[in-house]
Amino acid sequence: MSRAHSEQLIQDYYRAFNEGNMDAFLALLTEDVVHDINQGSRETGKAAFATFMERMNHHYKEQLVDMVIMVNEAGDRAAAEFVVLGEYLNTDDGLPQASGQRYRLPAGAFFEIRDNKVARISNYYNLNDWIAQVGQ
Repeated sequence: MSRAHSEQLIQDYYRAFNEGNMDAFLALLTEDVVHDINQGSRETGKAAFATFMERMNHHYKEQLVDMVIMVNEAGDRAAAEFVVLGEYLNTDDGLPQASGQRYRLPAGAFFEIRDNKVARISNYYNLNDWIAQVGQ
């Protein structure tokens, strides 16, 4: 896959996320996608990722802005840096009570790309910063 095609793939991935189009979002993943959850475990498979996204969409409403995408020459690795603009809708297990708190959080992600799809996504953000923002 070319560098340009990989960059477009990541743009499409985040466009589908921002639009809330989970069918288009999930279609960009390999069946055996690996998902490294921020400060959490590793999950494998599109079904596990879909379940994760259902939970996330229940608890949070997010838009990703100020996106910068970087792709290596081979087109098989990429990274993205962005800002998450979010609203905490429903209390998530083990986290502060939700009451519609808004947050602004710098974040990043790393990707492996295979067969024109995302084969691994590793997300990173500062959980303590998020807790400080919504815990007030």
